[in-house]
Amino acid sequence: MTQTVSQAVAQRDNSPSGLIKQYSESFAQVLPSHVKAATWVRLAQGALKRGKRIETQGDPNHGRFELEVAAANNPGTFLAALLDAARQGLEPGTEQYYLTPRKVKGQLEILGITGYQGHIELMYRAGAVASVVAEVVRENDEYRYQRGIDEVPIHRFKPFAREKERGKLVGVYAYARMKDGAVSRVVELNQDDIDRIKASSQGANSEYSPWVKFPVQMWLKSAVRQLQKWVPTSAEFRMELARAAAEAHRVATAPEAPAGSDTPQGDVLEGEVLDAAPADPDSTDAAGSYGGDDWPDGTQPTA
Repeated sequence: MTQTVSQAVAQRDNSPSGLIKQYSESFAQVLPSHVKAATWVRLAQGALKRGKRIETQGDPNHGRFELEVAAANNPGTFLAALLDAARQGLEPGTEQYYLTPRKVKGQLEILGITGYQGHIELMYRAGAVASVVAEVVRENDEYRYQRGIDEVPIHRFKPFAREKERGKLVGVYAYARMKDGAVSRVVELNQDDIDRIKASSQGANSEYSPWVKFPVQMWLKSAVRQLQKWVPTSAEFRMELARAAAEAHRVATAPEAPAGSDTPQGDVLEGEVLDAAPADPDSTDAAGSYGGDDWPDGTQPTA
């Protein structure tokens, strides 16, 4: 029996979990090579079953999880958040990448937010960082740091002290120790800094916002995001590693200069001088621009 298009669509699982499965190949294409796509998809599906259930009697979504309802209300926004997490290689629904509900025009939708653990993971992945320290400071803590004098902050408080003993949040700091032993810039943020960052955050005062539910984690995230400006990015560090490795290989394989010669033999190249070749339309020129019209719409690179 021939199946109509409408019947096929009706049988398709368009639930949030089903959508994740339908677009699993798209997620796999953007995930970093070290992340297993099948595992990531299962984590994304499991994230929908976390959090708060809707317990309001008479509500058509009674018994369902808020994240499931939010994802179903706006599948496009939901899938865009997952694609953002996949592109960064972060686990959705964890402190690496939050999936939080938010109200838009009276109904729940998904908001994806990179968490502080996600920013730390991206720094480690670059390869230059040995460790990252990020801590909140409370009003009764002992804290001292003088830029240009102290290498890192001195931060002490009573072991196992409860939050009430330590007092309210007054600041946060973060720094990285590099693999060569150097210490990055120490980032310090006070209450005013946090207030400015929070004010620019979408839906920060919503009951569902991580600023309301997880304030400590959001203070830490704010400091770690600023720290990222002071450590090598993945692209920068890998390019420098490749350059250093190529130079080391060149030096190691260069033949020794003949006795009495002032110029190392390895630096002398013999060749024929040719006229300038015509520009290759599929290669970059000296300015980094691209030729050719083979790029699909919307993906044409810019100089």
